[in-house]
Order: sequence, then C-alpha cells, then structure tokens
Amino acid sequence: MKKYLWIPRILTILFIIFIFIFALDSFGTEDPWYLEVVGFLIHLIPTYILIAVLAIFWKKPFYCGLSYILIAVAFTLFFNTYRNLYSFLLISFLPTFIGLLFIIFRKPKELKK
Repeated sequence: MKKYLWIPRILTILFIIFIFIFALDSFGTEDPWYLEVVGFLIHLIPTYILIAVLAIFWKKPFYCGLSYILIAVAFTLFFNTYRNLYSFLLISFLPTFIGLLFIIFRKPKELKK
C-alpha cells in the first residue's frame, strides 16, 4: 500500500506540467516581449495554485484530495469546460480523479482516526 501513496503525487506533477504547457501559448504574438512575459505569468496562475496546494498538503492527502476536487469545480466554472466534453475531461476531470486518488490512497493510520 505504501507504493500507492506516490501515484496521486506523480499524477499531480504530470498534470501541473500539462497545465504549464498551456501557458506557453502567450509567446509568439506580435506584442512586445515584456507583454508576452506578463501574459505568460498570468497564464501560470493555475499552475501556481496547483503547486501551492500540493506543497501545503503534501503530507495530508485527505485535505489535498478535497482541495483538488474543489479546484476541479473551480476550473469547470471559471474555464467553462462544461461546454465541451474533451476540455472537461482534460481540465476538470483530471483534478477530480487525482483528488479521489489522494483520498483513496491515504495512509492507513489516517483511516483509523
């Protein structure tokens, strides 16, 4: 069971990298370089949030799981992913799935409390 503790964490890191890749679309426009950098930093806000939640709740998988489920709801409402099945599955369902994995694969001693 101990090896299963790492599955949600690894999936979270992969999902953060996936969201980070979307931020790269702010480059290559006709805007000056400083506006592209500002746009890039703004596009990284969801990545910052995901990293912060993972860092804060690294040793508390139950709270991390609940946080990622709430993030999935926020992503659904903020990015309107409910309008398209593919965007919903990629952007909103993955944090829900990862959150459920955090809750399911938490340490056995947390289950007894």
